[in-house]
Formats: sequence, structure tokens, C-alpha cells
Amino acid sequence: MSIIVKNLGHVYHPGTPLETRSLCDISFELERGTWLSVAGHTGSGKSTLGQHLNGIIAPMEGTVTVDGMAVKEKGPDLREIRARVGLVFQYPEQQLFAETVYEEIAFAPRNWGTPEEEIDARVKEAARAAGLDESRLTRSPFQLSGGEKRKVAIASVLSSKPDYLVLDEPTAGLDSFSRRELADLLAGLKEGGMGIVLITHDLDIALSRSDAVLVLDGGREAALGTPAEVLARLEENPVPGLRLPDVAALSLLLRQRGRKAPVTWDWRELKNALFRSSK
Repeated sequence: MSIIVKNLGHVYHPGTPLETRSLCDISFELERGTWLSVAGHTGSGKSTLGQHLNGIIAPMEGTVTVDGMAVKEKGPDLREIRARVGLVFQYPEQQLFAETVYEEIAFAPRNWGTPEEEIDARVKEAARAAGLDESRLTRSPFQLSGGEKRKVAIASVLSSKPDYLVLDEPTAGLDSFSRRELADLLAGLKEGGMGIVLITHDLDIALSRSDAVLVLDGGREAALGTPAEVLARLEENPVPGLRLPDVAALSLLLRQRGRKAPVTWDWRELKNALFRSSK
């Protein structure tokens, strides 16, 4: 079971003076229980790609299939695809609307027709999965911290029990503790068998947590592979507007100056390598 993207392309406002190509010839596969990060600068096509994965946008060029079902405009499987692929938009806390956290999380399964007797269990299970204490369920979501609001938004998608979760810049605006906490949450969901697509400009999380990384530049693939493969590619061919993690940039600088340093984003690996080379 997987999401398969083949030769995907998209153009906004085709045939007009505002015509803009957002994606060109993008291909990859995401299996359940794996984590793909999609990285790139603002305007690189990341969000457009994410919205194709659950059918908000239908392919103009190429194909997207979810567990064998084709994403098509008004296609017969569109409802099932959207049930299987949960999407968390950027700054999702700005879309919160319910009076309590409980009602916010309960909205999606009710909308999908889940029997009312199952709603309470769904809400509490989703809250636990998102790292929310049950004491928060009776609170207004607008009284919570930024990190907690982000968890509520994720729980409101998890309550529908998707098989895949697509998140658009979920760490934007969060402090370092909340970013690590969110990354740990996604790692736990992956270990539980969920497919994760993290759309981000944060290469630290993309490289340290993902099974694979896709880098976009101007809607085209700039790099695709394991984190180590992608980092090596980015060192050879930097992408404008995409900053290497500090440790990776330092390691590259050391190698350029003749030191023996690994291609890495992990400070421990770099420290140990430098210690060994100094003996």
C-alpha cells in the first residue's frame, strides 16, 4: 500500500498572462510506515504537491494514486482518498473554530459519518496520539499555547484515522522545544504504520528524521534520496533559498579547507570524526 506520484505537473492560470508552472515531472513513492520530507524555498511547489496527495488539486499532468486509487477531479474514489490521506495545512491553528478542544477533534469523524457512540473513543485516542492531555479537551482551543494549538489541529485530522498524514510546514512559528516535540510525535505515528509527508523548509528535521527527502526548486526535483544522499547532492549543487543545517555547513567548510570531515548534519558524528582525525 502506497502513494505513487508519476511525472506530476501543474500550471496555475494556464493560457493567461498569469500562467505559472508550479510543478514539473515530479515522481516518488511513499509506503505506509515511512517518512518523506519535501523541502524547498518559498514558492518551490511544496504546498501544491501536498494538496495533490489527497485530491484537493487534481493532476493536470501525470498521475497520483493512493493505494491503487487514482486522484481525479470528481473521481469515484475521491472521498475514500481524502479519508485515507489526512492533510494539516500551514498554520492550522488559524482554522480552529469550535468552542472546546473536544468538539474540534470530534468534527472530522462526525463529518465522515462515524457513529456517535464511537466519537468519544476517537477523540480521546487522537488526543493521546497527538500528545494532548485529556484535561485539555474541555478547554477552549484559543486558550492554549501555540504548540498545543498545533497538536489540536493534528489531533483533529488523526481522529479520522488516516493511513497517511501530510503536514504543510507544521513547525513554522514554533520554538525549538515544540519543534522537537512535534518531530517526536510524527516519528511515533510513523512507527505505528502511518505514512508521513512533511512539507518543510527546515532541513534539520528533514535530514535527521526522514527515511527519504525530496528537494524542490522552481517546481522541479533538485534532489531525491536518503538524507545522506540528498545532503551530498545539496553540497555539490546548492539550492537558492534553502540553507544547510549549521553542522552540515561547518562540515562542508572544514572539508573545503582540507580537513577530514564526514558529510553529516549530526554534531556528534562530526565531533567524533574530528577527534579521531586529530590523534
